[in-house]
Amino acid sequence: MTFFHYDRDSDGIVTLALDDAGPVPTMDAEFRASLRGSLDRLVAEEDLRGVIVTSRKKAFLAGAELTEFLGGGTAQTLFDMLTEVKADLRRLETLGKPVVAAVNGTALGGGLELALACHHRIASDDPRAEYGLPEVMLGLLPGAGGVTRTVRMLGLADALMQVLLRGQRHRPEAALEAGIIDELAPAALVTQKAREWILSDPEPSQPWDRPGYRMPGGTPADPKLAATLPAFAATLSRELKGADYPAPRAILAAAVEGAQVDVDTALRIESRYLVSVATGQIARNMIGAFFFDLRAINSGASRPAGPPRWKATKAAVLGAGMMGAGIAFSCAKAGMEVVLKDVTLEAATRGRDAVAKMARRTPEILDRVLATDSLDDLAGCDLVIEAVFEDAALKQRLFAELEPIVAPGALLASNTSSLPITELATAVRASENFVGLHFFSPVNKMQTVEIIRAEKTSDEALARAYDVVLQIRKTPIVVNDRRGFFTSRVFGAYVLEGLALLGEGVPAATIEQAAQQAGYPVGPLAVLDEVTLSLPYKLRQETLKAAERDGFDYPHHPGEAVLTRMVEEFGRKGRSTGGGFYDYPEDETKTLWPGLSAFTGPGCDFAEIADRLLYAQTIETIRCVEEGVVAAGPDVNVGAILSIGFPPWTGGPLRFRDQTPEFAARAAELAERHGARFAL
Repeated sequence: MTFFHYDRDSDGIVTLALDDAGPVPTMDAEFRASLRGSLDRLVAEEDLRGVIVTSRKKAFLAGAELTEFLGGGTAQTLFDMLTEVKADLRRLETLGKPVVAAVNGTALGGGLELALACHHRIASDDPRAEYGLPEVMLGLLPGAGGVTRTVRMLGLADALMQVLLRGQRHRPEAALEAGIIDELAPAALVTQKAREWILSDPEPSQPWDRPGYRMPGGTPADPKLAATLPAFAATLSRELKGADYPAPRAILAAAVEGAQVDVDTALRIESRYLVSVATGQIARNMIGAFFFDLRAINSGASRPAGPPRWKATKAAVLGAGMMGAGIAFSCAKAGMEVVLKDVTLEAATRGRDAVAKMARRTPEILDRVLATDSLDDLAGCDLVIEAVFEDAALKQRLFAELEPIVAPGALLASNTSSLPITELATAVRASENFVGLHFFSPVNKMQTVEIIRAEKTSDEALARAYDVVLQIRKTPIVVNDRRGFFTSRVFGAYVLEGLALLGEGVPAATIEQAAQQAGYPVGPLAVLDEVTLSLPYKLRQETLKAAERDGFDYPHHPGEAVLTRMVEEFGRKGRSTGGGFYDYPEDETKTLWPGLSAFTGPGCDFAEIADRLLYAQTIETIRCVEEGVVAAGPDVNVGAILSIGFPPWTGGPLRFRDQTPEFAARAAELAERHGARFAL
């Protein structure tokens, strides 16, 4: 329940301070009622000097309460609610008195839209604060005037590219540069600065409400801007790569159409476009994954409830390659002291140099990283993350050597994408403190970490691992210890199906294009080049040996034959070794390797390519759930999207299954045509 505290001082300045019983104010029904009541009081005030809009919480205002926003009401109900909010925000900006937003913390979505309805914005310079309109990332568009006001404030081009279409979450300096914030100040001083601004007798109106206003860069009726408009649509199509995402297209349309009419008409246009996307399934899918599922995970949905919250203070990172350097950077950025160890001081120093490049804007991070070749420097470490080569014997030897040196009870973690954690844990005495932490590359950019619980991992260790992942500001995905875990198995289904298609004679360019049109950020051949073909090739060899040793049937995939030819016959192992499916000319755009013409066959219908990729991953996900690798819930959908690029428009593989009519029938059809890997 969000509401405004109303306070008038002796200078005739009224402060409207947002408050909420919960941690963050939202634009819920109580907010709307309190806003209207506060405006009624402001209109009735005598000798009003000005208004300060601020918050008593660390965050200014989070935006719409999405539970209420998507509560099953009709399109008309949603439109009416938007109309009510916008009418009150227009009352605020046309009050005839100076109105200033004292933005004391993060203001995203509706929070920034409230600030945009003020005549001036003074925001906290705290580097942790974020400002922006990220609605497009939820399949929506800003609906409380964000499109209309940014276009009039910044001009069509800058509003679209700097704020709206990409949903940038700007840090303070970037927000100031983008023009969505007017001044920066320490959070404790934003209200004081706001008072000073009011007392300077500024113009009490928005630029677009003043006579003679001209939109920056012109309107679409201006020949110069009109000539560039087709380029906006072309750029958008290129960025979407043909995928069906309604929200960016709706934003572009609302911005262009709204720029040609008066403010109030533009606000109605904005509302109609928001209603059109908000009532569609894609927005519901994306909100489900990126808001509700993420919120559940960050609130500890998969964390054991008993153990107290824990914070690591000193981390040892073993292996100073790019993966180890990325992990070291993430830990140091979170405030931990980090010991980065490799077999030689030269190698460890190279890793620290890589950390320096990642931390170039915040050099104090590097001060927390010690490069070393000595195990003795690991003394006192309460967290160990090993990131050496995928060699079980090497990993076990390292853990056996370091366990007596690090802090008693330290959390011991191996970064592996495939090796059984239970087997690795046999190398240490305190196997209950051993977990897997599977990071994704590049670590400093990827948002998730897969936590693997071994047979003897205690609830306390699992909880500490969960807390560590949150501490380094990433999203934890909890799985159980099975070969390949969850993400590697589902990722493998994607690339293997791409290889199978290539083996059937489907042109490589067609495979890549179909994948991107289905919503994948990168085609299966391109992404396999990045991770190297050697990794799945080696994993397959190890799995075959394990199958022979343990007596279980190994399900062969037709894509494996293509993988084997690429590695053994052609010596094409991926980008890092000079080339794989693509050639990488120096300083030139990569091109598909001409030798792929060696793969011939009957081909495949273009529309079926997308189905095969989506169904292959979804069915493998279903198997992981059925086998107890991962629980059906937020971890599955978020993990698949953020870790391995499952198309965001689906809301995750389980939502894709649940919302695809005749999913089982289509799976059966694919199984009959292409094999048991599609059988449910």
